[in-house]
Amino acid sequence: MAESRFLAERAVPMSANETRSYPRVVATEAGDITFRHMTAADEAAVLAFARALPVHDLLFLPRNISEPKVLGAWIKEIGRGSIVSLLAVMDGRVVGCGTIVRDPHSWSPHVGEIRMVVAADLRGRGVGRALSQETFALALGSGLEKLTAQMTVDQTGAIALFESLGFRGEALLHDHVRDSTGRTHDIVVLGHNVAQVRARLEAYGLPDAV
Repeated sequence: MAESRFLAERAVPMSANETRSYPRVVATEAGDITFRHMTAADEAAVLAFARALPVHDLLFLPRNISEPKVLGAWIKEIGRGSIVSLLAVMDGRVVGCGTIVRDPHSWSPHVGEIRMVVAADLRGRGVGRALSQETFALALGSGLEKLTAQMTVDQTGAIALFESLGFRGEALLHDHVRDSTGRTHDIVVLGHNVAQVRARLEAYGLPDAV
């Protein structure tokens, strides 16, 4: 029974071997969302998106992407291949961004970090869920064995979203980030051991369920 719950919690309708092609259109409660890779040509649109986000949302990210210099560095990393960013676009407007960060030259080349933000006016309408699933599928297709995500402890909706994908809490970092007002916030680190879960699913004859 416990093993059945384990499988049910982690099985999502996407395959680690699936080849992702973009642009890809997904229907949500908010309307059709187009997912596509971010390029240098998107710099102005992404900057406008970032500057419209509530300041607290930027604490999802280690750097403030509403600053042009930070965004410029981000785009350079995309060009180098160490970052893959997926944009969610609706009616020509960027409404979300999912990013996978990995460092193949570090001690953890098998680990990737997922960072995700969604426009405030589209929360609760399926856009975040669609973006998280699409970003997760893209990460699985890249061959990563473990995924992590971090957010402030009060971002309960985001935590629940990642937990629905099989992520579980691994660490709590007290007073780890400081917002623009000088207030500090605790950060929770979530992890998903893809290799371990896949091995269990394969043992049950479900190799493509993760």
